[in-house]
Amino acid sequence: MSGARISSPGISKRGAIPPFYVMEVMRAAAEREAAGLEVLHMEVGQPSTGAPLGVVEAARAVLGVQTLGYTGALGIPPLRAAIARWYRDRYGVTVPEARIAVTTGSSGAFQLGFLAAFDPGDRVAMASPSYPAYRHTLTAIGVEPVELEAGPETRFQPTVAMLEKLDKPVQGLIVASPANPTGTMLSREELAALSAWCDANGVRLVSDEIYHGLTYGAVSAVTAAEVSERALVVNSFSKYFSMTGWRLGWMIVPEELVRSVECLAQNLFISAPSLSQVAAVAAFDCTEELDGHVARYARNRALLLGELPKAGFDRLAPADGAFYVYADVSAMTADSEAFCRRILAETGIAATPGIDFDPARGRRFVRFSFAGAEETIAEAARRLIAWGR
Repeated sequence: MSGARISSPGISKRGAIPPFYVMEVMRAAAEREAAGLEVLHMEVGQPSTGAPLGVVEAARAVLGVQTLGYTGALGIPPLRAAIARWYRDRYGVTVPEARIAVTTGSSGAFQLGFLAAFDPGDRVAMASPSYPAYRHTLTAIGVEPVELEAGPETRFQPTVAMLEKLDKPVQGLIVASPANPTGTMLSREELAALSAWCDANGVRLVSDEIYHGLTYGAVSAVTAAEVSERALVVNSFSKYFSMTGWRLGWMIVPEELVRSVECLAQNLFISAPSLSQVAAVAAFDCTEELDGHVARYARNRALLLGELPKAGFDRLAPADGAFYVYADVSAMTADSEAFCRRILAETGIAATPGIDFDPARGRRFVRFSFAGAEETIAEAARRLIAWGR
């Protein structure tokens, strides 16, 4: 090959997706902290508490005693059994253990579920605003995200009417209740109607339920497993169970997709972390501690809903669940990204611009997380009020 021209290696188009802007905000916040300046973190959807005591004790009990190797691709039997009991006791739904897949966080569940359910060129609908990784993961595997612009009139949730107006068919629909970034929820009737439309039109329903357990008021979250056996249901130990760094989630898989998910998991992940799986069995016995966290989130939520309007943030999504307040800031800025940079620089508060969740309208919105300590949220409210004057 002497004298031959050597071309440079190629770069896959799969990686040409937008960044996850909340991670960019986290990086800017970390740089501020590294410079010795204080940051009040309201940018990331992460509990400020660690794993519940029972989980930590279960992990300690096996370290140095039990060999922690690979597990089956769908997870260890005791954890899959515990998840099945959770659905029976909490929702009154019988879910066969054989249809439960333990995953490397909900992120791993979405990857496996999307790969098993959709082919390149398929189209998958979702509300906008929504969690950005839906769009980005689908795009990376050659599936087209179809965004349904949703606003206050539908509580930022998709509707059957929106789906019926689409000019081309879709092969999937993603719903989230409670939703990120808005915290809004679907009623049982609304979820059942969307599920029925999916069944009638040969559309795969994907239900993101990672914020189940984090609801406020009389309305409880409804699992898609109650209304459909064909839905992919995704949940996680990161939010209610306060185990973000343990990287553990699960999925209820329709029977016809179980083998596909298993083979994909074997090849892509081998298994979820074994220590996390063994310890997570104890998580379902820690509800008293975990519900104490939810009570704190409820106090933080009430504080923000009461105080943010005093700072000029007076157009807020209902925040029925999760731990976010989604604010329309169009009266204050036309560029939420620059607005969040300014808030961080001038108040030390890290918040997430809406462009993460809604590429078309996100420059009008900002998301505040209230998952932190009560004193952090109270101080942030005081600073925002002073800053807004």
